Amino acid sequence: MSTPELYIGLMSGTSLDGVDGVLADFSEGCQVLAYASAPFPVALHAELLALNQVGHNELHRAALAANALMQVYAQVVRQLLSQTQWQASQIRAIGAHGQTVRHQPQSHGGTGYTLQLCNPALLAELTHIDVVADFRSRDVAAGGQGAPLVPVFHQAIFGRDGSPTAVLNLGGMANLTVIGAHASQPLIGFDCGPGNVLMDAWCHQHRQQAFDADGAWAAGGQVHRALLDRLLTEPYFAQPAPKSTGRDLFNLAWLDAHLAHFDEISPQDVQATLTELTSSTCAACINSYAKNSKSILVCGGGAFNTHLLQRLQALLPACQVQSTATQGMPPLQVEAAAFAWLARQCVRRQPLALQSITGAYGARVAGGIYPA
Repeated sequence: MSTPELYIGLMSGTSLDGVDGVLADFSEGCQVLAYASAPFPVALHAELLALNQVGHNELHRAALAANALMQVYAQVVRQLLSQTQWQASQIRAIGAHGQTVRHQPQSHGGTGYTLQLCNPALLAELTHIDVVADFRSRDVAAGGQGAPLVPVFHQAIFGRDGSPTAVLNLGGMANLTVIGAHASQPLIGFDCGPGNVLMDAWCHQHRQQAFDADGAWAAGGQVHRALLDRLLTEPYFAQPAPKSTGRDLFNLAWLDAHLAHFDEISPQDVQATLTELTSSTCAACINSYAKNSKSILVCGGGAFNTHLLQRLQALLPACQVQSTATQGMPPLQVEAAAFAWLARQCVRRQPLALQSITGAYGARVAGGIYPA
């Protein structure tokens, strides 16, 4: 029997719906031993959202928000340990992604930057476990996009020799991984555009709900074709991969600027149109980059949006659109498990071959280690 190789992965994405965490054993593949989640306190959620935009006293507020975020991360770590027999001393490291508040790679003189709020030193003190963090900056420094970083994990977990597969992560943003039929084929990964971010924000603004459960509100509306066509003129959608995006671009201000060109559209029809925007842009990317894939594995919160998945299936009749749960990993566990895996790669100094994903990563190790 193999000696357990235990890592914890923590993920809070652009959807801002809280923290997902897994405790995984990598001694034989990737076995998730425990899963836990925690919502953001209301004040922290509001501050993280506000910090995506220019504001007063940002440095001070960002530092305090990072500290508060680490408290939630530590809470999830305690939940994971309490579900199992393992102690903190037996966990090799935590992979902590942090919260992305700005993402502008390859800009501002060519290098650009990506910024995740995180205080890994504090998390190490709170948990007494080594922490691996700052995953994206190394890629940006090398001239890459810094996102998405999960495709290498998708390949390791979902890749099947002889069978091309696409993995669609529907978080705040939607990113696509294209896994070739053979290991020799290049791995492709990039952000398609908005995933849940616009749908969630519009639903919260008009219904005071964090998200459109099952996509039921959108399903009862009508797609406004002229609005959809206008939204699709966004230059990002026409850019070739590799590419990445975030709330810097896709936010309510972006949507309001487009809505200003129309007479009043019912909020429900706008929701239906936003759902169609996500499904149609993701389908277009799959048709362009993964047209040979017969299976589309969906993860992230959007995997629970029944209407969204139905629209994807209708737009991709030659593919089987299904949850990653059919492959043994529930949708909300995938990204957290990916950062546990990336932490392991860093600790073991095993390079990532990402040239075809972000544009320039090459054979480099992601993350920096903060000892407990």
